[in-house]
Formats: sequence, structure tokens, C-alpha cells
Amino acid sequence: MNQDAERRLVLESGLRRALENGEFCLHYQPKVDIASGRITAMEALVRWEHPELGLVPAGDFIPLAEETGLIFPLGEWVLEQACRQNRHWQQEGLVPLRIAVNISGYQLQQKNFIQRIREILAATGMEARYLEIEITETVVMQNPDFAVALLKQLADLGVHIAIDDFGTGYSSLAHLKRFSVNTLKIDKSFMRDVEINATDAAIATAIIAMGNSLKLQVIAEGVETQGQLDFLKKLSCSEMQGYLFSRPLPAAEMSRMLRQVEDFVEDESAHECSAQGS
Repeated sequence: MNQDAERRLVLESGLRRALENGEFCLHYQPKVDIASGRITAMEALVRWEHPELGLVPAGDFIPLAEETGLIFPLGEWVLEQACRQNRHWQQEGLVPLRIAVNISGYQLQQKNFIQRIREILAATGMEARYLEIEITETVVMQNPDFAVALLKQLADLGVHIAIDDFGTGYSSLAHLKRFSVNTLKIDKSFMRDVEINATDAAIATAIIAMGNSLKLQVIAEGVETQGQLDFLKKLSCSEMQGYLFSRPLPAAEMSRMLRQVEDFVEDESAHECSAQGS
């Protein structure tokens, strides 16, 4: 048995136990306004603290969770934990921000999905406007008519909606006009070589132009270099997310970052007021 197959077997056998034993945790990655440099939201990213393998990224076990049906209890746990943590930050007096949660196509097809969103918001005390649901473009385009109806229900609740991995599917301007979305996320595969690959640059440019024309927020994922950021600034891209600003952080580290950013903003505001008064 090769290493990949052996690892998969270990993950499969431990997945159900992990949910029962509380081995999952959330890390949080900031989304940043490109013009001001301020944090606008956070994306909650699930990790598995495996007793033998250490910290396992979502990409290694989410497909297994979907195959086994565990995506449903796991997805609900992620939603509730993210909302509860965000509400806790608000109660601590931090500036209210949106929390973004990735939703699987399997979760969307649950008949009670909208009702569960309502119940989780009620249980955690978080207002719907501070929840952002991220759905991949591929999932949305599997059944556009179903997606239109579902996204409208989410929008009517007041939930913010983002199309994730945009550019990898088959959305057109006509489709986007039908969807009740707020944000397009440019897939990180296009950002990786945007400084040296003309095709990637053209795709990213087209997505930003499309989003701006529809008055949508456009956020670029996987921003790791100053050159990538300069590219986005020239095109008036709204936001960025990536290691250039911050890797995903555990809740305690994210709390410290939020406080440091707030202190910096307060100091800057005080400095500006002082300068204007002198």
C-alpha cells in the first residue's frame, strides 16, 4: 500500500471518531480592503487535529466527509462554531465583522438548509448580516435554477453571499445577473502567476471588470506577493485574502490581530484629529 492510500485509510477510519471526540477546530483568515488595508471579514476554515497525523487541512478530509455523509453534521458544527465565535468577538467589544463559511453542494441540497441557518443564527445570537456563505461557482452552475431560488432565500434572510473559486466554472454575465450574490472570489489559481502569465492576468482582469460592472465586491484569493497586490490595485479590485497579509489563524491569535488592528486605527484617527486641530 502506498503512502497516499495508507493516509486515506487512516483518515477514513478516524473521521467519525473525530466528530464525536471534538478533534475539529476552526482557523480564521482575514479579508482585507485593498484601498484602506482594513479587515472587512474573516473566513472560517476547518482543520482536523488528528491524534497521529497532526493538523490536517480541509482539502484532505472534506471529500471523505462528503462520501460518508458526515459533511452534514460537520458542516453544521462549522456554521455554529463560526457564528458563536464571531458573536463572542462582538460581545468583547471588537468592531463587528462578517464571518464567512464554506458550504458544500451536499449541504445546499438539504431540504431544511435554510431553516438550519435560521436556527443556528437564533441559537448563537448573531445577526444574519454578519454571516457570509461561500459557495463554489461549480456547485452553483450544476443547477442554476435551484441556485437562484436558494440564494434568494439566503439574501432575504440578510445573509451575505459569495461565489467562491470564480473563474473555474461556467458562469456568464447573464447567470450572475440572476443570482442574489454580493461578492465574487477570484480563484487563487489565477493569482499565482498573474504577474508572468498573460492568460491568468486577462482572466483576473475580466472577472474584476465583470464584478465592478455589476456593482459586486471582488476579492482575490491567494495573494502572496506585493506584485500581485499592485496588479489588483491598478484594476480597482475591492479586497484581497492571502499570506501577504495573514495566514489562517487559531481563534486566540485572530483575537490578538483584531485588537492590534483596532488599536492602530484608533491611534491613526487620534493622530489625524490632532494634526487637524494644530
